[in-house]
Formats: sequence, C-alpha cells, structure tokens
Amino acid sequence: MPHYLDDRQRQDIQRLRVSFTGRSEWPTWLLLVGVYGGWFGLMLLSPRLGVWPTTLLMIPLLVLWMSLQHELLHGHPTRLLWLNKALGYAPFAVWYPYTLYRDTHLEHHRDEDLTVPGRDPESRYLSQARWLHTQRLARLLRWLDKTLPGRLLFGAPLALSGLLVGESKRLLLGERQAWLMWSTHGAFAVLMFWFIERHSALSTLHYLLLIALPALSVSMVRSYYEHRPSERPEQRTVINEASWPWNWLFLHLNLHLVHHDLPGLAWYYLPAVYRAHREQWLARSGGFLVQGYGELFRLHSLNPVDSPQHPFV
Repeated sequence: MPHYLDDRQRQDIQRLRVSFTGRSEWPTWLLLVGVYGGWFGLMLLSPRLGVWPTTLLMIPLLVLWMSLQHELLHGHPTRLLWLNKALGYAPFAVWYPYTLYRDTHLEHHRDEDLTVPGRDPESRYLSQARWLHTQRLARLLRWLDKTLPGRLLFGAPLALSGLLVGESKRLLLGERQAWLMWSTHGAFAVLMFWFIERHSALSTLHYLLLIALPALSVSMVRSYYEHRPSERPEQRTVINEASWPWNWLFLHLNLHLVHHDLPGLAWYYLPAVYRAHREQWLARSGGFLVQGYGELFRLHSLNPVDSPQHPFV
C-alpha cells in the first residue's frame, strides 16, 4: 500500500480485501453476467423492441462494458491474467482490442509521467514543439476538444485517428504482436457482426456508427478533465464527486485519485474508502475537486478547460 496511508487506513482497506465481498468479488461477477446477458438479450429482443429503443439501451451498456474492461485489466474479479483477458476480450465496444487497452492503460499508471505527451499514452496534451508544427484545423479541433460538447463530438474521432496512425505504423513495421492482436480482435469482431446481422434488427453499420461510436464518446466524458498538468504527480489526478448515473456508468472511476493511488482496489470499495478520509484525499490532490459532470458542462460548454499545449514539455 502507498506509504502515506496511516495505520487506520491500511487496516480499513485490508479489512475490505479479506471480507467475503472482497475475496469472492461477487459484484464484479454479477456485473459481468449482467452485461453479457444484457448485450445478447438486447440483440435477440431487438426485432420486438425496435431499432431505436435497442440503440438507446445499448449505448450505456457499452459504456458500462468499457468500465468493466478497466476492472478486468486491474485484476478483478480474478488474479489470473489469462482468465480476465478471456472475460474481457469480447469486442462489444469494437474499437480497442482488450490487450492494447490493457497494456497502454497500465503504462498510463506511471504517475510520474501523467499528462506528459510521449510518455503518458492517454495524454490529451501536445508538447510545445509539436504544437508549433500542428496545422490550423488540427489546432482548432484540439481547442474544441477542451470543451465538453467538443469532447463529445470530436473526442472519439481524434482518439481513433491517433489509434489508426499509431497502430498502422506498428503493422507496417511487421510487429508480430500487433498483427496477432489485430487479427484476433478482427476475427472476433467479424463473428460479432455476423451475429448482429443474423439475429438482430440492427445492421453492422448502425452498430458501428450509432452505438459503438456514441458509446466511446460518452465514455470520454470521464476522461475530459481527469488529469491536469502539475509539478507534483499526486496533484495531476482529479476527484470528481459525480452522482448517479455517471458514477455507475464509470464504476466510481470519477474518484480518480483514489483509483490511481490504490489501483488494485475494486470499484465497489472506492466510494467508502474516499468518504472515510475525504479531507485527506482532497489535500493530497491539491484541491483538484470537481462537483460532478454537471459542473463541467456548466463551466466548459463554451470555455476550454485548459490549453491543449502541455505547459512543462
């Protein structure tokens, strides 16, 4: 456990981990069954439900699935990496292979590199040198991405264009791991699209553009102001006191500093651990507190939250 936790905090966390819930991880197992059952159920019932009701139900389900994949890569509900990979490999969200998400996200957890472009794979900032060589339209998109409506509209296309460029380079260089990962992911995606075309009222194109893409956009609300540049690594990560339904869609990852400090702590324990020592977490974050996503919509629908340029790089 982190060295700055006092004895009481360590005892509280250890008590949670050895409890029946902590040992069995039944909430995560239940969620897995619910998401898998919900996906197949909605697909099979879609001819009766209709295309648009199915679409509106499927989007939050995919957002929840992406949050659940995050739990799997952090060692829940089992400590067996191969089993968690098997549980999370379904390409419901389409765009990111599980292993790519797992490897880049664990690299992102090097807190000393948080937000630093070129070192943090999830950074949305550009170095000052790269900014100088960025075209005017690309600069405009980066500024729009720093507003919350802009993140919803342009965040996913920007992320996917970066994914396309980066992974194309790896494939052209003949990296064996990249070819194996994408061919396996592609095969499962083709199988999923066959199921959608055969057993649902949806088309593959509808699923891609009107379900998977909007779900990725909604999931990016969480990462909109999740990190900020700061001299001190622990002050780069937000505490967002979001309420339902956001905290359930994101599995309480809005309490992001608690997760970064305790990445092995299961999602269902984050609120209790935060509430027990709220003032200490706020002090550790340097006051990096957001009072829910409504505050971000209110303050940053027109005004960018900060600059796309990283101030220290």
